[in-house]
Amino acid sequence: MSPQTIFQIHLVLGYVAWLLCFSVYILPRLRSMERFEAHRAIATLHSFRFFGLVFLLPGVVGHLPSGFTTYTAYGDFATGVLALLALLTARVRPLFWLFIVAFNLVGVSDLFLAYYHAVRLGLPAMAGELGSTYAIPILYVPLLMITHVVALYWLARPQSKAAPVLTGDAIASHV
Repeated sequence: MSPQTIFQIHLVLGYVAWLLCFSVYILPRLRSMERFEAHRAIATLHSFRFFGLVFLLPGVVGHLPSGFTTYTAYGDFATGVLALLALLTARVRPLFWLFIVAFNLVGVSDLFLAYYHAVRLGLPAMAGELGSTYAIPILYVPLLMITHVVALYWLARPQSKAAPVLTGDAIASHV
């Protein structure tokens, strides 16, 4: 089997595995949280995207085209910094929401651009050159993309009105 085929199988199965895991274990937990807390949890995951700078380290990756490594590294770094800023501004809600929107838009754009550059430059055929970073697109990127899609969906849909909270006496009178 060619490196390109193996890489593509790994990538597809990475999405399948994360979609299954996410839908069974993570999404129900996020749905049970307040909107703010759910977005803060997603931002926490994405705050580690500074790790993408590893694509710039000589010796960590093989001979990958700079058209892929440079854009991917700095896109991840920008997303990670924006996610960290969201977390740091959690007490200033307008700033928090601004950074939540920003890191999700920058992050999903970064991932789409990374896929575009990877395909354009023939990265799947050179998958072995990823070296120790091979796990990033296979294990980490699918979860990042899934959480961006969920976060952007939640940001785009109208905010539902909270149901009035009933006290014990009010509940008893309705029974």
